[in-house]
Amino acid sequence: MNSDMMEALDTLEREKGISVEVMLEALANALVTAYKRMPDAAEEALVEIDIETGEIHVIAQELDEDGHVVKEWDDTPDDFGRIGAQTAKQVMLQKIREAEREMKYEEYAGREGDIVTGIIQQTDQRYTLLDLGRVEALLPQAEQAQNERYEHGSRLKAYIVEVRKTAKGPQIVVSRTHPGLVKRLFELEVPEIVDGVVDLKAIAREPGHRTKIAVASNDPHVDPVGACVGARGSRVRMVVNELRGEKVDIVPYSDDPAEFVMKALAPARVREVRIDEESGTAEVIVPDFQLSLAIGREGQNARLAARLTGWRVDIRSETQQDEEPAADYAEGEWVENTSGELVWQPAEGGDAISAADAGYAGEGDKAPAAEAQADAPAADAAVDAAAPTADGDAETETEPEHAGSETEAATVGGDEGGSDG
Repeated sequence: MNSDMMEALDTLEREKGISVEVMLEALANALVTAYKRMPDAAEEALVEIDIETGEIHVIAQELDEDGHVVKEWDDTPDDFGRIGAQTAKQVMLQKIREAEREMKYEEYAGREGDIVTGIIQQTDQRYTLLDLGRVEALLPQAEQAQNERYEHGSRLKAYIVEVRKTAKGPQIVVSRTHPGLVKRLFELEVPEIVDGVVDLKAIAREPGHRTKIAVASNDPHVDPVGACVGARGSRVRMVVNELRGEKVDIVPYSDDPAEFVMKALAPARVREVRIDEESGTAEVIVPDFQLSLAIGREGQNARLAARLTGWRVDIRSETQQDEEPAADYAEGEWVENTSGELVWQPAEGGDAISAADAGYAGEGDKAPAAEAQADAPAADAAVDAAAPTADGDAETETEPEHAGSETEAATVGGDEGGSDG
């Protein structure tokens, strides 16, 4: 090894951030290993490298029973300069690779919760690979939206959920289903969120289908829903496009639980909300024609509203509410009165109900109240709230025509038909 090699080490220190001392230490250890593989090599030895000239010397040692050095001599092989040059090259390449891996890891370590943009490289049944430039990100099947198709070469934004340190470099795990993706997308499009004027209070998401977010303003002159929607829906439309058509409901947040639940059920119009704090239930009364819209397709609208607000949502139509007293008679039995007529006798007492009034169809028939409940269209929708959203952040999208009022919600990404609720 000569002065040219030392200059190369200096260059590596400047360009890669690998100190010369670290490189020389690694090189000395590698040279000791190379020396011991040679014939007639001493059992104990160390390698000294002159930091000025780059000269290499092998110092053989003899140790006593206690491990103390009792004898040392220079045992540098004649051709050890050639071996040293080859070993130095291998060590430097290895250190360069390690340094690059460490730099890549440091670049992404601690970035969990950020959003990245990558180019789709490979897709199979297990995962999709995204090229982020210097590294690749892993999008597992479990983190992919069901209705999304990932085409090779197309660009995709994803949410970083984990950065792992491996022997081959950092492994970045990203997601397209995490609620935080919606949050970050809104932060990219809505400056008021970054500035702290608008807060994302809560978010509930069913990836690929629908998202509800609740927003509030710290400035009385700023409409939070309108800020997220943007001029003619430009801001929210960018988010919807990135989510590939996923519907987004943006609703105004309220400290009043009843009002918050009412807004969270948008686009359905709610007549009344009754809050039972002991049971954590919000009883919602809607007009008959709004019942299916409030519940949504397969209960989706009610389910998302429950997750967004944290309340168990029990939805009933006005007709079902008017029939509520019949529920007092749900417990009882069929008996014959003094005239031999079959009547329903409520367990809680009160007047018996004749078989004709109860619609009795034969022995074993249900109680009147239970029958009424069963016959009512889409009788009840009771939805439990899920655990609070990750990050405690909320995100939502709105429809342009509703952007002007804080008391209205907005929906973007699909029709507001009852079947889509």
